[in-house]
Amino acid sequence: MVAVVVRWNREKLLTEYLTILDAQPRWLDVGAGAGRFALPLARALEPSGGEVVALDASPSMLEGLREIAGEHGIRNVRTVEGRWPPSDWTADRFSADVCLIAHVGYDVEPIGPFLDALEAAARRECVAVLMEQVPASTADPFWPLVHGEPREGLPALPEFLDLLGSRRRTVQLTHLRSEARTFESRATLEGFARRQLWIDPGGPKEARFQAALDALAVQEEGGGWAIRGRAVNDIGVVTWRP
Repeated sequence: MVAVVVRWNREKLLTEYLTILDAQPRWLDVGAGAGRFALPLARALEPSGGEVVALDASPSMLEGLREIAGEHGIRNVRTVEGRWPPSDWTADRFSADVCLIAHVGYDVEPIGPFLDALEAAARRECVAVLMEQVPASTADPFWPLVHGEPREGLPALPEFLDLLGSRRRTVQLTHLRSEARTFESRATLEGFARRQLWIDPGGPKEARFQAALDALAVQEEGGGWAIRGRAVNDIGVVTWRP
C-alpha cells in the first residue's frame, strides 16, 4: 500500500484524480446523494466530453442534485434511482472508467457482493472516500453519559483497508487531515445529538441528556459550538484497480 498525507481539499483532490485518466472518462458515483462529488466531477469532466452517472436510493436527494445541476448549467450528469448493486445491472448502463463511493459502505452488511459489483462495473479504477470512524461517531462522547454504555462503532476506513487486503488488492491511500466537527449553534448541536442518541424531547432519558449536553457542549472562540472530547475524524481516499 502506498500512503500519502495531504490537507483535505475536495476540488484539488478530484482534479488530481482526473489527470490520471484519458479524455472522455465516465464516472459512476454510487450513493451520490445531492451531488457533493458528482456535480464538481461533472463540471471538471465537461471540457473533455465526460459524464457522471449518479446513483442513489433517495428520490429527494436526486431531485436536489438535478435542481443544483440545473441552476449551474451542468448537463453531463445523469441520475439513476436505486440501491447498489441494482437488479437490472447491465454493462451499457452502469459500467464506467471509474467507480466512486464516498462515505458509502459503513453500514452495508453484504459488503462482498457490493464490492464485487463495483469492481465489475469499473473499467479502469475504483475510488472510495471513507472516514477513520463513521461520521456519526462525533456524538460518541454522549453515549456513556446518556445510555450507560459506549456506542458500538460501525466499520470504517481501517476495516475497509483490511477487507481490500484480504481480497489481495493493491491500493493507494491518500490520507486527508481533517478538523473536528463544529455546529453553528448549541441548538444545532443538540438536534444532531438527539438524532444520534434516539432521544425524544421529554422522554425518559431527557434529564440525563440535558446533563450530558451541559457537560459536553462547548462554545469555541469563533462562535461555533463543538462536542468536548470528540475526535478529529480524518479521511482516507483509497484507489485500486479491479
